[in-house]
Amino acid sequence: MKSEKIAVAIENSQFSIFNSQFYQVPLQPIMTMIAIVLCYFALLFAISRWTGRRATNQTFYRADRQSPWYMVAIGMVGASISGVTFISVPGMVNSIGMTYLQTCMGFIVGYVVIAFVLLPLYYRLNLTTIYSYLGQRIGQRAYKTGASFFLLSKMTGAAVRFYVVCWILMECGLSSSLGKGSTSSNDLLFAVVVVIMMLLIWLYTRRGGIKTLVWTDVLQTVCLFGTLLLIIYKVMGDLDMTTGDAVTAIYHSELSRVFVMDDWFSKQYFWKQFLSGAFIAIVMTGLDQDMMQKNLTCRSLRDAQKDMCTYGVAFLPANLLFLSLGVLLTLWYQQQGLTMPAKGDELLSVYVVHTSTVFPLVSYIFILGMVAAAFSSADSALTALTTSYCVDICGRADDERLRRRVHIGMAAIFVVFILLFKVLNSTSVIDAIYILCSYTYGPLLGLFAFGLLTKRHANDRMVPYICLASPVICYLLDMMVGQLTGYHFGYELLMLNGLFTFLGLWLSKRQLH
Repeated sequence: MKSEKIAVAIENSQFSIFNSQFYQVPLQPIMTMIAIVLCYFALLFAISRWTGRRATNQTFYRADRQSPWYMVAIGMVGASISGVTFISVPGMVNSIGMTYLQTCMGFIVGYVVIAFVLLPLYYRLNLTTIYSYLGQRIGQRAYKTGASFFLLSKMTGAAVRFYVVCWILMECGLSSSLGKGSTSSNDLLFAVVVVIMMLLIWLYTRRGGIKTLVWTDVLQTVCLFGTLLLIIYKVMGDLDMTTGDAVTAIYHSELSRVFVMDDWFSKQYFWKQFLSGAFIAIVMTGLDQDMMQKNLTCRSLRDAQKDMCTYGVAFLPANLLFLSLGVLLTLWYQQQGLTMPAKGDELLSVYVVHTSTVFPLVSYIFILGMVAAAFSSADSALTALTTSYCVDICGRADDERLRRRVHIGMAAIFVVFILLFKVLNSTSVIDAIYILCSYTYGPLLGLFAFGLLTKRHANDRMVPYICLASPVICYLLDMMVGQLTGYHFGYELLMLNGLFTFLGLWLSKRQLH
């Protein structure tokens, strides 16, 4: 597998389901883990049953616009943090310190723009999906193009994140030595895990849709951050630190550097990170149906604005906790005299596997956190994909039979994508998919910026070609600049992509309103 250190550590632990090809299993820890996960699912299904009573399409798409803003805000924090974030952010500190917080500061500005520029527009037009604005402002091809870019990027991005979490669950809790003895059996077990988890997500979202997610996301946020705080508490205990000791150690650590103001060419330069963070928030939240659908369920525009501002501010301390965990884990490795994992993504995983041999509760807590993180992102993605396809592509928002069929179909496609990534089994391929997803949001930025900031008409027939050409130009530009100067664009590619789309729309037709 990709993480050899994790595999070796797991082989030496008691948590291997498969101790040999004859499946000799230590049942007690496995049964405890399964019981924890089943209890968690039972809570999700109870919420689903309560919210799904007398549900209609308007309940599924918009929660009848009755969601309390504070519940949406709490749930949004958890929904924005995937299992990949849970694993990756702590590991960042050994490569870029806490400079990611510069991006999070930019997020706050972006969320303010969403609250006071985009949300008033969406509420004034009474939108079910945000891409229908493009149809009213530019034309039907722009509308379909925007929705298609969303469907492509959301399906691939969400499927990759779900795949990574399923793989982590396999490595840290469900199998280890099976891969050594029977690769085909290991692959089969992975497929079973994926199908079961996706089936459960489909079951608890199929009736209430977004109304269910508003409430289940609250539970998942509580589980996710409860897991984070318990792991921090355990690491502090291993280091024999009080809370005050931990804060002092983090503050004085060389890994806790936040600001880079002295190197303009660095990808971590403050203004690059800050401005990129603002645009990332605007595009990947304000122009993303998945993230905005919950905000559009609030009772009023004012409630939605309070929700967005609260969520935006909360994102900074949330990521500070993840980065602080990374610093504490680094101190733990140093105290134990252990070699740091080769990849930052393994920092937390290796600790969990190492610690679980003497303190099994860490494994159970970690698994619960991973499941909560996976479900909070995958369930909203599935609902948003169903909504966008039915409303934007098919234009049949009132067809309940179509919505049920599309919901099943999207879940099946989700499974196919995840299993395809398992077959490819290549980190480089997954990285390429993430890069593809980042490129697909640029045209959405350009489309909405053109509609909001100008009164010009664009040639609607040219919109699909402009939106396809812009990412290609950005890719070629990045290659050219890299060959000439050695510098490769980072988050700023999103802004360049949006700019090229904007200019293409501007030049496509000069007629004014």
